[in-house]
Amino acid sequence: MGDLPPADRHGPAAQPAEPGLTTGALARRLGVSPTTLRSWDRRYGVGPAARSGGHHRRWTPQDVAMLEEMCRLTSAGVPPAEAARAALEGVDRSPSEHDRPPADHANVTRPRSRAPGALPLGDARKECKGLARAAVRLDAPALDDQLTGLVTRHGLVVAWEEVMVPTLHAVGRKWESSGDRYVEVEHLLSWHISRALHRAIATVVPATPGVGPVLLACVPGEQHSLPLEALDASLTELGLPTRMFGAAVPTEALTAAVRRLGPVAVVLWAQARSTADQPLARHVASTSWGVKGARSRPTVLLGGPGWAGRQVPGTLRPQGLSEALATLASLYDSFAAPGENRPVPVP
Repeated sequence: MGDLPPADRHGPAAQPAEPGLTTGALARRLGVSPTTLRSWDRRYGVGPAARSGGHHRRWTPQDVAMLEEMCRLTSAGVPPAEAARAALEGVDRSPSEHDRPPADHANVTRPRSRAPGALPLGDARKECKGLARAAVRLDAPALDDQLTGLVTRHGLVVAWEEVMVPTLHAVGRKWESSGDRYVEVEHLLSWHISRALHRAIATVVPATPGVGPVLLACVPGEQHSLPLEALDASLTELGLPTRMFGAAVPTEALTAAVRRLGPVAVVLWAQARSTADQPLARHVASTSWGVKGARSRPTVLLGGPGWAGRQVPGTLRPQGLSEALATLASLYDSFAAPGENRPVPVP
């Protein structure tokens, strides 16, 4: 079948569409508000190189590239004025013939930032803001870059406690206050934090001491395993053996794993009060193994806000990653004493 002429295919000839994106379309693409784009244009001169009649903003591919660079830099913690200066210098926005502005705008000179150079990125608040901005934009490459740099500069524990957790909390609050509009942001951020934790220990040789591991498990019904992943990575980095069982471990499976592994400690994570099962914690704490007369039991640590205000005899309740690491390291120190032999678990 031959091609139909434009008039037959589309009806009456339409007026040519104005080139470029509208401000609303660009804002949706970048994950920022239209107000932010207008503010950046007014303050830093990072507006469109050309405007249509009536001063409506139309953003060309060169403008979009400039704004993407602006967003990337601000996500990394660069002050907006300096980010704008770098974005304006780094992108060629020389208009093509059809993009050239009307004659009355041809001689308009856009203001340029005279801000000082970028500040050091050691401030946790700036790190959090940069991470949150990248997450809201759903900018996966920026999230990976920032998280990798964060762990490299500060280490797993500081990165988790001072940046990752506060950013996750901030995104969670945004989700709760906006009618579930930011669910995808929280999911993407969580996924990339998980990737960063795994990358941080990818080259660590697994520990094989002569004592049992730390068993890490979410209680039945609990799906939030990310804090346990942070603990698992941090223990691995310290050279301590772990077994990570992840989300929603059934009671029977948990009990079987404890008997088979003979762990030094068991960490039970509960994010919500509804999943914090006290009878389960008591059951795990009382589970024993080994030959008769020399039986042993694990030390049970209860992690997560779900256990708040709940007392389970015979268990420990560390407050945060640092305290959990210190507690578990001290347990292994006690087993490393000369002459100590760890009972062998029963298969």
